[in-house]
Amino acid sequence: MTKNYRISGPSTEAAVDSLIDEVSLIEGTHTVDVDTDAGTMTITGEDFSGDEVLQAAQNAGFEISA
Repeated sequence: MTKNYRISGPSTEAAVDSLIDEVSLIEGTHTVDVDTDAGTMTITGEDFSGDEVLQAAQNAGFEISA
């Protein structure tokens, strides 16, 4: 499954790396792609929840909007 999210937050490389690291820790995620210019994050994997993604993004200093 592939899910796309609208994100906002810092655009530094370190912040984006932190976001990718946090989301990658979620069981079932395979790839995480972040485009800060477009304000998007695309996650591929199986059986991960939106709540887990929201929490991981918040841990990295980002917000997800619907």
